[in-house]
Amino acid sequence: MAKFYTLGCYTAKGLAGFVSNPSTDRKAATSALAASVGAKVTQYSGLRGKYDFMAVIEGTFDQAAAAAMVAVSSGAVSDFTILEDVDLNEIAKTAQKMASSYKEPGK
Repeated sequence: MAKFYTLGCYTAKGLAGFVSNPSTDRKAATSALAASVGAKVTQYSGLRGKYDFMAVIEGTFDQAAAAAMVAVSSGAVSDFTILEDVDLNEIAKTAQKMASSYKEPGK
């Protein structure tokens, strides 16, 4: 399974939910959302900075994108970003193979 790092921000509606119930367990909610389609949340953290939360999801891109769609369409989350964990060495090996056939513009 692929690993995805997801980042997002809570909207005013999402933050109001925390104010009305400060003990809400977002990791449990996010884990249940992912598990409903066979994905797994391996980490969930609240953040200080540009983003309010980060979740690591193991599954497919479609599963991570569907989780984003559900969260954003609820109105409680915005600025949802999905980053895929990749092997940079394998990408570099592929790039090395491709480099000899690349022609710059105008050449």
